[in-house]
Amino acid sequence: MDFTEKIRMLRKEKGMSQPAVAKGMGISMRGYQNIELGTEPRYSSLFRIAEYYDVSVDWLMGRTENRHAHRE
Repeated sequence: MDFTEKIRMLRKEKGMSQPAVAKGMGISMRGYQNIELGTEPRYSSLFRIAEYYDVSVDWLMGRTENRHAHRE
């Protein structure tokens, strides 16, 4: 599963719309849509996404299979 599939899956698990997630993260809706469509997020946005969904950046980027590697 790649990065865009993971963030789409996380959003759907929360039952949220793209605008709601973007607002919760403090980024523009267009910016969030672009990330879900495959635009590489800025470093700061990557950390916001990980924090918002309570997952590790390493998991988002495919470096580990453990969603919560930051808790180890």
